[in-house]
Amino acid sequence: MTPIPLTIACLLVVALGYGGLCVASPFGDCRKCRGMGHAMKTDRKGRLKRGKDCRRCRATGKRTRVGRWLYNRWARIYRAGTDTPRPEGFR
Repeated sequence: MTPIPLTIACLLVVALGYGGLCVASPFGDCRKCRGMGHAMKTDRKGRLKRGKDCRRCRATGKRTRVGRWLYNRWARIYRAGTDTPRPEGFR
Protein backbone atom coordinates (compact mmCIF):
# COMPACT_ATOMS: atom_id res chain seq x y z
CA MET A 1 0.00 0.00 0.00
CA THR A 2 1.30 3.45 -0.82
CA PRO A 3 1.69 6.00 1.97
CA ILE A 4 -1.22 8.27 0.97
CA PRO A 5 -4.00 5.61 1.02
CA LEU A 6 -2.48 4.17 4.20
CA THR A 7 -2.60 7.59 5.86
CA ILE A 8 -6.18 8.14 4.73
CA ALA A 9 -7.18 4.71 6.04
CA CYS A 10 -5.53 5.38 9.42
CA LEU A 11 -7.21 8.77 9.76
CA LEU A 12 -10.56 7.23 8.84
CA VAL A 13 -10.15 4.50 11.47
CA VAL A 14 -9.22 7.08 14.13
CA ALA A 15 -12.14 9.36 13.21
CA LEU A 16 -14.66 6.51 13.22
CA GLY A 17 -13.27 5.22 16.51
CA TYR A 18 -13.59 8.64 18.14
CA GLY A 19 -17.08 9.04 16.69
CA GLY A 20 -18.06 5.69 18.17
CA LEU A 21 -16.62 6.73 21.51
CA CYS A 22 -18.65 9.96 21.44
CA VAL A 23 -21.82 7.97 20.70
CA ALA A 24 -21.17 5.31 23.35
CA SER A 25 -19.88 7.68 26.05
CA PRO A 26 -20.69 11.35 25.35
CA PHE A 27 -19.19 12.54 28.64
CA GLY A 28 -15.54 12.26 29.63
CA ASP A 29 -13.66 13.13 32.80
CA CYS A 30 -12.97 16.81 33.39
CA ARG A 31 -9.36 17.57 32.52
CA LYS A 32 -8.93 20.18 35.24
CA CYS A 33 -10.11 18.16 38.25
CA ARG A 34 -9.41 14.73 36.66
CA GLY A 35 -13.00 13.61 37.27
CA MET A 36 -13.02 14.34 41.00
CA GLY A 37 -15.30 17.37 40.83
CA HIS A 38 -13.08 19.34 43.18
CA ALA A 39 -9.46 20.22 43.76
CA MET A 40 -7.32 18.44 46.33
CA LYS A 41 -5.42 20.49 48.90
CA THR A 42 -3.09 19.64 51.72
CA ASP A 43 -3.40 21.02 55.20
CA ARG A 44 -0.43 22.13 57.30
CA LYS A 45 0.21 18.58 58.45
CA GLY A 46 0.44 17.35 54.84
CA ARG A 47 -2.83 15.42 54.82
CA LEU A 48 -5.05 15.65 51.75
CA LYS A 49 -8.35 17.42 52.07
CA ARG A 50 -11.10 18.48 49.72
CA GLY A 51 -10.64 21.84 48.04
CA LYS A 52 -13.01 24.09 46.11
CA ASP A 53 -15.53 22.76 43.60
CA CYS A 54 -14.35 22.69 40.01
CA ARG A 55 -15.77 25.60 38.00
CA ARG A 56 -15.33 23.93 34.61
CA CYS A 57 -17.49 20.89 35.28
CA ARG A 58 -19.60 22.48 38.04
CA ALA A 59 -18.48 19.82 40.54
CA THR A 60 -19.80 16.87 38.49
CA GLY A 61 -16.41 15.61 37.34
CA LYS A 62 -17.74 15.09 33.79
CA ARG A 63 -17.47 17.24 30.67
CA THR A 64 -19.01 16.86 27.21
CA ARG A 65 -16.49 15.46 24.73
CA VAL A 66 -15.40 17.74 21.87
CA GLY A 67 -16.89 15.48 19.21
CA ARG A 68 -20.23 15.30 21.00
CA TRP A 69 -20.22 19.08 21.48
CA LEU A 70 -19.65 19.55 17.73
CA TYR A 71 -22.44 17.09 16.91
CA ASN A 72 -24.85 18.83 19.31
CA ARG A 73 -24.01 22.20 17.77
CA TRP A 74 -24.52 20.86 14.22
CA ALA A 75 -27.85 19.21 15.15
CA ARG A 76 -29.11 22.41 16.81
CA ILE A 77 -28.25 24.52 13.74
CA TYR A 78 -29.77 21.92 11.41
CA ARG A 79 -33.04 21.80 13.38
CA ALA A 80 -33.24 25.58 13.48
CA GLY A 81 -32.66 25.85 9.73
CA THR A 82 -35.15 23.17 8.70
CA ASP A 83 -37.98 24.22 10.96
CA THR A 84 -41.21 23.94 8.99
CA PRO A 85 -44.04 26.27 9.88
CA ARG A 86 -47.27 24.75 11.12
CA PRO A 87 -50.27 24.84 8.84
CA GLU A 88 -53.06 27.19 9.79
CA GLY A 89 -55.66 25.71 12.11
CA PHE A 90 -53.17 23.18 13.50
CA ARG A 91 -52.52 23.31 17.23
